[in-house]
Amino acid sequence: MRLTIALILLLLTGCSRSNNLLMGRVEAIVGTHTVVVTDCYRTTVPPPELLANGDHHFMPCRDADVWIRGEELTVNGTAYGKLQAGDGVLVDHGKVSVDRKKAARGANTSSARIAVGHAAKGD
Repeated sequence: MRLTIALILLLLTGCSRSNNLLMGRVEAIVGTHTVVVTDCYRTTVPPPELLANGDHHFMPCRDADVWIRGEELTVNGTAYGKLQAGDGVLVDHGKVSVDRKKAARGANTSSARIAVGHAAKGD
């Protein structure tokens, strides 16, 4: 009984919008971008960093090293081009895609998901 309660508490503390231990999904706001990393099973995740020079760095697990420098996206040392404000980034089992947000016109908003390649995983 105690073991069951302990496991439930562990799972509840490891599951939130920013970190879902069961699904291996981590989400964080990095600059103006929502960055989602899958296949990342950690109970706690370090927050994104804003460096003095304005660069953003997010490394929720050792297989996902995300940098945004002047809106240029780099994942695991591979450059993926310039982001627009509000674009989402998905690192899904090493595959990187960008969800391009278009400026709202009136009440309409739209987005397009663009697969941009695979990120090399670190050791």
